[in-house]
Amino acid sequence: MNVHTTHPMTVDEFLRWSLEQESGRYELEQGRVVMQQSQNIAHLTTKSRVYDALREAIRKSVRPIYALPDGATVRLPGHRAYEPDALIAPLPMPPATALEVPNPIAVFEVLSPSPSSIKRDLTTKLRGYALLASIQHYVIVDPQERVVFRFRREAGQLVAADELTDGGVLRIDPPGLDLPVTEMLVPIPVE
Repeated sequence: MNVHTTHPMTVDEFLRWSLEQESGRYELEQGRVVMQQSQNIAHLTTKSRVYDALREAIRKSVRPIYALPDGATVRLPGHRAYEPDALIAPLPMPPATALEVPNPIAVFEVLSPSPSSIKRDLTTKLRGYALLASIQHYVIVDPQERVVFRFRREAGQLVAADELTDGGVLRIDPPGLDLPVTEMLVPIPVE
């Protein structure tokens, strides 16, 4: 849902504006503020599992990178600013007061059940993330279908590379991380 503002915003204006909001999560798309959809428990739990899997993979790999959960802004060309559900980037981390991560290597989005949100993640955000050269991987986790899609940078674009289900291992290289898909998905309840 677009939020009405008096004029299209730059990313700097958007970041200042977002600090003044009492609640809600927002992104910027071509200067327009977009409110993020409410999140159900499956979405929240999956985001947490993705972040935990990233931290564990980084710990095992001993690579000079870090992971962040949702909340950090990624500035993109064309007056865009997205807030992925998780990301990894090279050390050093930005200062503790920073609102944005300038050089993510991989960004992760967990699909929400809303058709408009799914379409935005699969089209608009794919095009937006492709504009930032540091992003080598765009990973979409679908908790309902229990599948993970990875787009990888080739010739300046993000192109479809992998579709993995339970039991698969997602290889994020660079920087050289292996993420078991099962660790990113919420376990299926046993009846």
